[in-house]
Parts: sequence; C-alpha cells; structure tokens
Amino acid sequence: MHTARSILIWAVIALCGIVLITLPVNLQTQLIASTVVVTLMAIIKILKRQGTWRLVALAFGTAIVLRYVYWRTSYTLPPVNQLENFIPGLLLYLAEMYNVAMLMLSLFIVATPLPSRTTRTSETKHFPSVDVFVPSYNEDTNLLANTLASAKAMDYPADKLRVWLLDDGGTLQKRNSTKILESQAAIARHDELKRLCADLDVEYLTRDRNEHAKAGNLNNGLEHSSGELIAVFDADHAPARDFLRETVGYFEDDPKLFLVQTPHFFINPDPLERNLRTFDSMPSENEMFYGIIQRGLDKWNAAFFCGSAAVLSRNALQSQNGFSGISITEDCETALALHGAGWNSIYVDKPLIAGLQPATFASFIGQRSRWAQGMMQILRFRFPLLKRGLTLPQRLCYMSSTLFWLFPFPRVIFLFAPLFYLFFDLEIFTASGSEFLAYTLAYMLVNLMMQNYLYGSFRWPWISELYEYVQTVHLLPAVVSVMLNPRKPTFKVTAKDESIAVSRLSEISRPFFVIFAVQIIALAVTIYRIYAEPYKADVTLVVGGWNIINLVLSGCALGVVSERGERASSRRVRVDRRSEFGIDGRWNSASIEDVSVHGARLNVFNKDMEPVKIGSEAIIRFQPYSGADMVTLSVVVRNVEQMGDITAIGCQYVPRGAADHRLIADLVFANSDQWTKFQQARRRNPGIIRGTFWFLSMSLYQTSRGLIYLFRGVGSDRTQQRQDAKARS
Repeated sequence: MHTARSILIWAVIALCGIVLITLPVNLQTQLIASTVVVTLMAIIKILKRQGTWRLVALAFGTAIVLRYVYWRTSYTLPPVNQLENFIPGLLLYLAEMYNVAMLMLSLFIVATPLPSRTTRTSETKHFPSVDVFVPSYNEDTNLLANTLASAKAMDYPADKLRVWLLDDGGTLQKRNSTKILESQAAIARHDELKRLCADLDVEYLTRDRNEHAKAGNLNNGLEHSSGELIAVFDADHAPARDFLRETVGYFEDDPKLFLVQTPHFFINPDPLERNLRTFDSMPSENEMFYGIIQRGLDKWNAAFFCGSAAVLSRNALQSQNGFSGISITEDCETALALHGAGWNSIYVDKPLIAGLQPATFASFIGQRSRWAQGMMQILRFRFPLLKRGLTLPQRLCYMSSTLFWLFPFPRVIFLFAPLFYLFFDLEIFTASGSEFLAYTLAYMLVNLMMQNYLYGSFRWPWISELYEYVQTVHLLPAVVSVMLNPRKPTFKVTAKDESIAVSRLSEISRPFFVIFAVQIIALAVTIYRIYAEPYKADVTLVVGGWNIINLVLSGCALGVVSERGERASSRRVRVDRRSEFGIDGRWNSASIEDVSVHGARLNVFNKDMEPVKIGSEAIIRFQPYSGADMVTLSVVVRNVEQMGDITAIGCQYVPRGAADHRLIADLVFANSDQWTKFQQARRRNPGIIRGTFWFLSMSLYQTSRGLIYLFRGVGSDRTQQRQDAKARS
C-alpha cells in the first residue's frame, strides 16, 4: 500500500512537472521566470543552505534546463528541407542533448553523495592475509624501490603481509627477444630487480610472455600467491603506513565485499597545473572524481576499481576468473563484472597513497587516450545498461562513467558551431537575440550554478571546459578509431617521473595555435558583420559572444601546451619533523622542512656549528613513524643558506641499500595525514563570478605566454637553419 502511494505521489509530481515545462508562455514571462529561478538559486547558495534546500535549488535548476530542452526541441531546429542548415543544426542539437543527459546522470549520482567514512585504524581486530601486488613494466629502479619499501613498511602483522613485484619488463619473452638491445635491457632489468627485491625482502615474479597486459600480469600474481586479500599499487603509487589498517576491516563487515577503493593522490602537478601554476592553490582535476563522484557512486554500490590504491577479495576475483582483460581499462571492467555477479564495493575517501602524474602534455594525452579507448571498449563489449545482475542505479552509474568519454564529439561541435554562421552565414540555431537571452542564457547560467552546487570546492568555474578542450583535439581521433575497430587499442604504460629541463612548446601543440588563429579571424569577421549587417546585429552579437568564450578557452590552452622548464627533478613535499643534523661527528638540532624522493631541506640550529661546505657528507637522524628508535640516513650537502641562528641546508640522499630506501619512504610517504591537509588547504569555492574573472585573467596571461613561446620557437628554428646552412657551405 505504501509503495503504491509513493508511486502515485511521484506520478502526480512528474505530471505537474511536464505541464510546467511544456506550458506555452510569451517571451516576457519566460524571462521573468528564468530571472526568478536564478535569483532563488543564488540566494540559497549565498545563505549556504544544505540538505533539503540544496535539493530545492537543484530542482529549480532542473526545471529551467528541461524547459530549455522543450523549447530547443520544438522551436529552434532549422527546416529539414534546408540540409545545409539542418545537418549542422541537428549535430549541435545532439551535442546539447548529450550535455543535458550527462547533467541528469550527474544529478542522480552526486545530488546527495555519501559522507566520507570515519577512520577505523583502531577498530581493526581481524587481520586476514594480504598479498600486495606492484605491477611494473619499464619503471625506474629507484621509483620501484620507494614503492616497494613503502608497501613493506605498512602497519600490519609481518606474517600476514607479502609484497610482490610483478615484473612485465623482464619476462622470458623479452629476455629471449631477437632484438639484441631489447634482450640485453630485459636481462639487466631482470637481474637488477631480483637483487632489489632480495634486499627489501620482497617477492619477485615475472612470467614467460607479455599477454593481456596489466590484467594478465595481475592474474599471474593471483596464480602464484595465496593471500585472502589483494592490495594493488601502481609502480609509482607509494602507500602510507595506515593503508591496510584503514581498508581491510571492511571485508570482515561484509562477506560479499569485493573492493575497497581509496583516492589517487599525486605529489606532482599534471601538465595543466604545472604550466598554469595552479597546483598549490586550486583543487586537482581528479579531486572532483575522488572527492565527489566516487562518493556518489558509493551511495549506489557502484564505486569501481581504479587500477591502484585498492584492496580486493581473492574469492571474488576467482569467482570471475581473475581480472578482466578484454578492454585496456581492466580495472573498471573487473568491477563491472563483479558488481554484475552480486558483489559489493566500498569507497574510503581518504588519500592513503602518493603517486606521480604524467609531467609532459604528450604523456598526459597518451594516458587519457588509453582511458577513453578502454571505456569505449567497455561500452561496446559490456554495455552496462543491459548488463545482467546490475541494479538500475548501478546501470546508470556505469553508463555515466563510460558515456563521459564521448565528450570530444560535443566539444568539437561547440568549438566550430559559431563559425558556420560567421563564415558561411548558415542558420543552424533558429532564434532571435531576445529568445537567446530568455532561454539559452538562462540555461547556461543555471548550468553553471548547478555545477557549482554539485562540485563547488572541488572544481572551479570553467576548469572542466578547459580540461575537455585540451584533451578533445587529440582524443577525438582515438575515440573514433576504437569505435571503428574496438579490438585495435593496446595497453601502453604511461610515462612517469619525467622532467623538463628547458621551457619549450609541446611536440603536439600545433593544432591549438591553428584553432586559436581561426578564432581570431572569426572575431574580426564578427566585428565586420555587426557594422555591415546591422539588421542581424542581435544574432551576430550572440554568435560572436559564443566565439569569444571559445577564444578564451583556446587562448588559455596555449599556456597549457607551453611546457615550463623545472630546475628540480622531483616534487618537494612540505613537512614539519624534528630531527638532528650530523657532520664531522658533531650533532645539531634541526627540523625537516620539505622532502622529495631525492633529497630534503633542513633548518639547522647553528649555535656553535662550524660552517657547512657544499659537497660535504652528512647524516640526518630522525624517529620513524613506526615509533622505533632513532635512525640515520646519509646525505650530501647541495646548498647552504644562513638565516640568523638558523642554517637552511639542502641535502641529497645517498642510499646505500634497502634500509636507506625504507627511511626515504618513511620521510616522504608514511604519513597520510599530510596528503589530507594539503588537499583541504586548496579546497575552497571562489563562486561563479569571482571564478570567472579569475579564469579570464589567467587566460589573458596564458595566451600571451603561449604566443611568446611560439615566436621564440620560430626564431630559434630560423637561427638553427641559418647555422646549419652556414656549416654546410
């Protein structure tokens, strides 16, 4: 009876909504209604109302969006008999409807996400056996040493923990390769990593052939291990000491649990953050996913495996014959299969690992191309909407996660749509300037406000659009290719731990300058047409304004593809840790101010201290987070700065064995609280107005920086050509 009453109530509400959305009103009434809704949403936001009021604001916004959809569908499409207008007009309409559909899915997922779970380190009583898998392909030995040492140092009973390096770079296939250089490199890597694992008391495992990429490597690990749980860390993802304490307890609570996923936190900026210099002041791009979306997915039991920083149940994996490997995104595919089989997942919203992001724009695009192609393969081969065993909310959640990667198509259409009118006088959107104001502008404002309601402190205005634009240029061909040949993509390891010594343009930057030039021409055409065709001025102003928005995005992208050189080879992390600094047998009190995987900076109390020479060997003494006795780490002094009673000393580690790698891991990765504090410090909501002005100012600066890089590069190329010609003569 209660269910029938609920269905009746929702049916009445839906009917009233349809009537309101389709109610014919004049332009003035629509404009007033839009203004009232925008004002009410703004008031609720300014008063910082949450709970029911937040849902009320989102409901108002949804009504405006759906009202726009009805108007857009009923009145704005060009006539079918004008194919030159209708075809591009229909493509633009479909692009907008895609965006509306993704907005509706986002509302379903994150309107009321689950709150972050409380810590449970002290509650862990049962300690199941855990195998830790660190799959590797071509990563540097020092990087692997830090990750393996961190995994080995996790706070967990030693007899219940086994750490495995799963090496796909030293397989028998590679060691026996007919290409002599490849063969010798594989043999050297195999021997070096075996010694490293022996020093760190870690299991080394390789296999005969490189089959099924990462999924095959992980499945080989499953066959040779026996732990009840499997923790997976990418080669550059070093776990904190409390990782297992924060995660394994959930498996005791739910025997049908297959996954506990944690966020991916990165100690270095991605290329956009590095080149725009926003890493320390603005939330990273992935924080919207790990801070909001995964909590929303978790509400519907749809949080999925992200390839690393996770713990999985061996029983669950074996029930589905291990990790899935049809697509090149084995993580999401594996989660989809297990959710479909009735297993559950949990998301713990606390950064418990620290990893590395691609440093160059080209590597960043390579990584995103793999993600996009893998998700398209899942959409093609597993089609979540019809996946047997999933609940309806799970189907919608997985559809949202896969359909998102179609964004290059609408983004390209939005980029070029204004040019159809400005260059070719095609009318692909049948509306006057006043209708645009009443419907389209209101829809755009409400859309921005709803995004701010949903993601606020995790994603600033226009940042999503920028990320999508800079990816679209190169992702569109990748997505098209996988649609045409879904079995073609192969797994490619993302380059990590890169550095850029000299400022330069990215090797894949040229399309962005071409697009920017075309939009500058379109701006000039806009100005000309306003004066030459005053009877069309309202429409020309609207379309020209649209082109200016695109111009702001493409101008900012010029800064994104202008790679800044970096002096430091690794990112430094702020810490505040008491220590002692020893040199020539004398010890002074000190504090460690920042650390990286290569060195540390100390403030040393210099009373009665002899001057420290650059190049001198020294020792840092500190207490590890395990609570053990004080330990020492050898360093070389690289720079010295006197500051009154304090001497600031920059040091480079001199690791001489496994014990030193453990100490470096303790200095940099052991304390997960420092990652949480860093994230919280940059999570603030600038609001739509202030955020928009901030983005405009950044775009102007980055446009000029990109053009300077371009002209500097052209000048250096010409100089080099003259020198080459002179040398030949």
